[in-house]
Amino acid sequence: MPVKSTRNGARATAKRGAKKTVSVRRGSAKPRAMSSAHKKALAQGRLESRAITQYLDALKSSKGKRGRKRTSSSIDIRLTRIDRDFDEASSMQQLEMIQERMNLESEKDRLEGQSDLTALEKEFVKVAKSYADRRGITYTAFRSMGVPADVLAKTGVRRTRG
Repeated sequence: MPVKSTRNGARATAKRGAKKTVSVRRGSAKPRAMSSAHKKALAQGRLESRAITQYLDALKSSKGKRGRKRTSSSIDIRLTRIDRDFDEASSMQQLEMIQERMNLESEKDRLEGQSDLTALEKEFVKVAKSYADRRGITYTAFRSMGVPADVLAKTGVRRTRG
């Protein structure tokens, strides 16, 4: 773009072909009303999406870790051992024991409050087929998220080749 100089010596760039946007106000536009079928389809989509999300989140949270599995009774045993040894421990050991006690108690709460997958699985089985068909989700995608094959068999989502 060519550069113009102005009277006071400062440079200004010339703007060629700059389009101005003009807002034209038309008559009051009526907001489009959604049909009852559209509202129903949106509600169904939200319901299905919620059921799928809750089931997949529960699967992810209940997925075990490597190593020996902890049980509520093994946590109780370790907590009593910490209580027994606490008074004779040094201040650094007491600090570590306090932290371990806090970790164990939160893990025990998580184990006891772990959601029962049967209700979530039942909802998942009801909606997974229509959700998968509508969204193009494959058997393999569900399997990679940890959904067991027997659950997918119940849903009607079939394994495909290709």
